[in-house]
Amino acid sequence: MSAERLAGLTSWHADWSGLRVAVLGLSMTGFSVADTLAELGADVLVLSESAEEEYARLLPVIGARLELGPLDAVPEALTAFAPEVVIASPGFAPAHPVIRWVQDEGIALWGDVELAWRVRDKVLRADGTPADWVLITGTNGKTTTTQLTATLLVSGGLRAAPCGNIGVPVLDAVRDPVGFDVLVVELSSHQLWYLGLSRPEGELFPHAAVCLNLADDHLVWHGSAQAYRDAKALVYRNTRVACVYNKADEATRRMVEEAEVVEGARAIGFDLGIPGPSDLGVVEGLLVDRAFLDDRARSALELTTVADLEAAGLSAPHIVQNILAASALARSLGVEPEAIHGALQSFRLDAHRIEVVARHAGITWVDDSKATNPHAAASSLRAYPGAVWVVGGDLKGVDIADLVADAGATARAAVVIGVDRTAVIAAFERHAPTVPVFEVDAGDTGQVMNRVVEIAAGIVDGEGTVLLAPAAASFDQFSSYADRGHRFAEAVREWIDRGSADDAGGSPSAV
Repeated sequence: MSAERLAGLTSWHADWSGLRVAVLGLSMTGFSVADTLAELGADVLVLSESAEEEYARLLPVIGARLELGPLDAVPEALTAFAPEVVIASPGFAPAHPVIRWVQDEGIALWGDVELAWRVRDKVLRADGTPADWVLITGTNGKTTTTQLTATLLVSGGLRAAPCGNIGVPVLDAVRDPVGFDVLVVELSSHQLWYLGLSRPEGELFPHAAVCLNLADDHLVWHGSAQAYRDAKALVYRNTRVACVYNKADEATRRMVEEAEVVEGARAIGFDLGIPGPSDLGVVEGLLVDRAFLDDRARSALELTTVADLEAAGLSAPHIVQNILAASALARSLGVEPEAIHGALQSFRLDAHRIEVVARHAGITWVDDSKATNPHAAASSLRAYPGAVWVVGGDLKGVDIADLVADAGATARAAVVIGVDRTAVIAAFERHAPTVPVFEVDAGDTGQVMNRVVEIAAGIVDGEGTVLLAPAAASFDQFSSYADRGHRFAEAVREWIDRGSADDAGGSPSAV
């Protein structure tokens, strides 16, 4: 394919027929890519190490081919196919041998988000234009902020859909025949890395964007903290109206300062302090907007109150920050403060996000299994100071020492889980030696949480909080963070059913 023809593929109505596209991976995202391309008339070959039965059955029905087998080297089927474009699922890291081969061969390499942007005009708004896009990333809080933003937009009368890394592929939202005014797109650092490869014709021009925060994560995938940071910063590229950033996180401010944006785009800050002009913040228990009003130098608009958020279970500091960020994005699209206030009264967090699963015998049990990295766990520990902290799992190459030295030192005790607990225990020995540490043997992974609950109940023995905030991924012992949280809640319920904290078997012994 000539570069000229490839550059012209920026519309659903362009000529995609016969385009040879290799799709790497057959997850939900990979299938959405194959389905879209088949509908456009492209010649589609999907390569995957494994495939769910339903996807494997549907591929030939939609007119795509499937090649199953190892991808630790470039497969012969791929080279024989001679793809003109390769679209990779986000799990394929930059150092993956197939990705390296694609780049060495000079073949166009896209992610699913770039394809979605190129064909975003399939369903148009009443004014004949495609939906606006709002982009959301950050080390933590992405999904909650995406859900919040979509909820606020709908409350303001806009047709909005949360999509992307939140679990609904962007291509499914773009192709929805109902159509939307705004797509609220959660982007992982993996998806952003692929957007960084885009040729000019494939670059996104979002209405607004936010990076909520930045802390080390996915370092193995990206290769370094700097590469991870650079991927996150791409969220602001070409923003047209509002670059929302976290005033309490210097890295996000620098991202905005360095970003190449459309002339006229504004920097909008948020934090838990008193806001300046062009900011959102908190004043005497009120969440206020000083960015999206005419007299922002001398006045502010009330969005909601901390008391109202507390009644809705939304008053943890990091959740308030997410609300301010979502409100800034919604206000950039004209949503009125009254609509924001009303929507927040009924909004509830998803499971496994600082979720109180039980209160019994003086103990509050909190499931924040979604805290899969140190930054997220630190937010949870600040929300529940003095808790018995359940910590550990797959650290993904991240050093936990700073977390233990800071927020971890305030814990009442630590219960350490995970197949490899050595690094976590060593961090406590070195940086928080006064915190009692209890180790749960990996042994039977099906019983891990039962043992956690027994130990934690014995530690508290009367009154306190037990907080599951692992600061690590779950895949060493569980199928997902949700599975980890479910097992924790089930173990708590079993403990309650036994009728008494005395059944915990007496006080445990520390490591």
